[in-house]
Amino acid sequence: MPNQRAVPTLRRRRLGNELRRRRTAAGLESRAAAEAMGWAESKYSRVENAKAKVTPQEVESLLKFFGVEDPQVVAALTNLARDASKRGWWRPYGDVVADSYRDLLDLEADADAEQFTGPAIPGLLQTSAYAREIIGATGLTRTQEEVHALAEVRRARQAILTTRPGGLAPLKLWAVVHEAALHMTSAEQPHMMREQLRHLLDISDLPNVTIQVLDLRGTAHPGMIGLMEIVQFPAPWPTVVNLENLRGSHFVEGTEDVKVFEDAFARVVAAALSVDASRMKIRNIMNGLDT
Repeated sequence: MPNQRAVPTLRRRRLGNELRRRRTAAGLESRAAAEAMGWAESKYSRVENAKAKVTPQEVESLLKFFGVEDPQVVAALTNLARDASKRGWWRPYGDVVADSYRDLLDLEADADAEQFTGPAIPGLLQTSAYAREIIGATGLTRTQEEVHALAEVRRARQAILTTRPGGLAPLKLWAVVHEAALHMTSAEQPHMMREQLRHLLDISDLPNVTIQVLDLRGTAHPGMIGLMEIVQFPAPWPTVVNLENLRGSHFVEGTEDVKVFEDAFARVVAAALSVDASRMKIRNIMNGLDT
């Protein structure tokens, strides 16, 4: 049976990029790496381009050839090679999950922490009712079945805040939400926002979740430009920024580019209400809603 061509998953792309970076830092050409492994140069090229599978043992041998001895780096890359073909928990939902969204879910599965700011309540903090409302209103034309399926994906995604496989600690989330998002109403779901606000108060009790509110009367801040998610990883993996629009996600990588967004988020945090004042704001808005 012929070998099955590897699918260039996000994990495999990240592994290939890191191998390329380590090889280049060692001053080596791809031909030298291929010869050290007893491979054709075309095979090594496919590894770096995420089009060929590579085992943890092969990754360890490559890193040794590149002069990489840091056990933390070696463990991180060999683990990524081990998990490169792992099927995401979201795959049973099929094509309803767009490629860019799949990449975000894969990033979150490996992440340590996430920072969010945007005009709506982040997906990791949404109730099912709120998720259906947002997905139906802001997405491309979708059937009711697709809206419900995506809302289920969004709710299943939230498990990362409380439990993770492999003994990993829950994701640390720092969300800064504009107050305007807390006043949204729904004619079809009149109790939606009360339930959503109650959920925000409840989940903010988790030690790994920080929620701040940008007051309607607050000053201008970088978060006014749009939604951004800063996804952070354990060493040696670099931070990635996710930017969203109606066509999906766009990922920003590279130290200098990412730093622009990290600095912007720090300014958003400084412009927002304190955590305690934010909880009070959420509670006051919830109590002011009609029952």
